Amino acid sequence: MWIDLLKAFLVGGVFCLIGQLLIDLTKLTPARILTMYVVIGVILGAVGVYQPLADWAGAGATVPLTGFGNLLAKGVRDAVAEKGLLGVFTGGFTAAAGGIGAAVFFGLIAALLFKSKEKY
Repeated sequence: MWIDLLKAFLVGGVFCLIGQLLIDLTKLTPARILTMYVVIGVILGAVGVYQPLADWAGAGATVPLTGFGNLLAKGVRDAVAEKGLLGVFTGGFTAAAGGIGAAVFFGLIAALLFKSKEKY
């Protein structure tokens, strides 16, 4: 169990380190870096490289945005195998629906429970 936590911490930490280096050493905005992480996850998932990393590192690879990209690629791959060409358009939505729905639901709950404040 402890080795699984260590692997997740190390892989997630490397993703964070790369993101921080991109922020510090390039002129990329955080939004572009986050988008790049999702796209890299889709590409690595589509060619079959990301899933072995996710199996090895657990939450260290599935929780970051690259894991979301991998989930989209896996959903499209599965939907294409099941539904054909239509799966290209529906697979990513179907695979990510639970996570996106949870994010919207908990965001709504947080918005109802807490009052936003202005930044100065």
